[in-house]
Amino acid sequence: MPIYDSVFYSRLLTETTLAFHIIFATIGVGVPVMIMLAELASIQRKDPYYALLARRWARGFVITVAIGVVTGTAIGLQLSLLWPKFMEIAGQAIALPLFLETFAFFIEAIFLGIYLYTWERLKPKHHLLLLVPVVIGSSASAFFITTVNAFMNTPQGFTLKDGLITNVQPILAMFNPSMPTKVAHVLSSAYMTSAFILAAVAAYSLLKKKGDTLYAKKALKLTVTAGLVFAISTAMIGDLSAKFLAHTQPEKLAAAEWHFETTSNAPLVLGGILTENNEVKYALKIPYALSILAGGTPGTEVKGLNEIPKDLRPPLYVHYFFDAMVAIGMFVIVVAICHMWYARKKSRKPYPRWLLAIIVVCGPLSMLGIQCGWFYAEVGRQPWILRGYMKVADAATTSQDVDTMLLLFCLLYLVLALTAVKVLSKLFRKSDVADELIALGIFGGRTKE
Repeated sequence: MPIYDSVFYSRLLTETTLAFHIIFATIGVGVPVMIMLAELASIQRKDPYYALLARRWARGFVITVAIGVVTGTAIGLQLSLLWPKFMEIAGQAIALPLFLETFAFFIEAIFLGIYLYTWERLKPKHHLLLLVPVVIGSSASAFFITTVNAFMNTPQGFTLKDGLITNVQPILAMFNPSMPTKVAHVLSSAYMTSAFILAAVAAYSLLKKKGDTLYAKKALKLTVTAGLVFAISTAMIGDLSAKFLAHTQPEKLAAAEWHFETTSNAPLVLGGILTENNEVKYALKIPYALSILAGGTPGTEVKGLNEIPKDLRPPLYVHYFFDAMVAIGMFVIVVAICHMWYARKKSRKPYPRWLLAIIVVCGPLSMLGIQCGWFYAEVGRQPWILRGYMKVADAATTSQDVDTMLLLFCLLYLVLALTAVKVLSKLFRKSDVADELIALGIFGGRTKE
């Protein structure tokens, strides 16, 4: 009879939950920023189209927040049930950011409710101010949760002796060395992804010529412009993250690039396959690029995996996650630049259908980039759950019922996904843009300009 592997099922359930939750968490962090940009544009340009953008995005945002609350609660539950030994050791050190994340969410939820209720009851400038705590609350939630993840990569602020944790310093644990780059990367990528998801919706409307095309064009211009800014910032922060990894988690960067020998002038490896003898074949190698990524100069020495004990090396398939994340980031930047170029060419209207189709693809692609980034971050830390202190295999529960939990939670996520799709589609199908434009006194609802 095969041995029951509770560690495997615990990892699988946690990965499934995080992969599902990150969709709604990303939207929950990024969409409030886009709503604020739309309402700000409405006030500055005195353009009611942007006010309608903010209204409609806010309606959909409420649905995703509700789903995110459920999946976020599931993560908190699973931390205690699936990883009890980890929580026993690290729980005291990370209790502060976990508590503050809940507090940040309360602020976001309270002011979001007031914001939705006061559309016609406050002046636009005053109404805009209500979004400030919503944006701060949503981004703060991501900040506090990400500090927990950063702590797992570079733990500090406690003393561990004979399995007992002492001398706990929660502030020091929260503001650990990984925190700045990891938080910045998470926030900027969430803003970028949300912008491209909303851009995909606008591009799809233009492709299908649904509703008011002027409304969709304004939405597309705002979202793609914001997406470009956030994508460039994400790439810049990613460069800083790579340099940080080269010094603090060299095995993680080396695994991402299949870099085995410690050397300077190291090339960046894109794609390819790895043989049993650790030879890289069919890959595109960019000379000196890995050394430049790690230290800023071609002469930077990059530590290779051969200096890392085999039992402490991350799985080498993280290379593909890293490549996909970087490739998607570069792709959406190019697409956004193409859109801006066409937008400035007055003679090139309407937009080419191929460009609109690519922008539609950028929505799910950017979310896939987020997923690949998180899988690289989490799998690349293996075999550690708390780097240098505790391995994943030592932290998991010994329960024999994790597989049953996995099935039940998968059913829950399926129900939540179907519910979200149905509610959102029904919400916007019944709320036609042209009808809302007329109701708001904006005539020419179905214009083709």
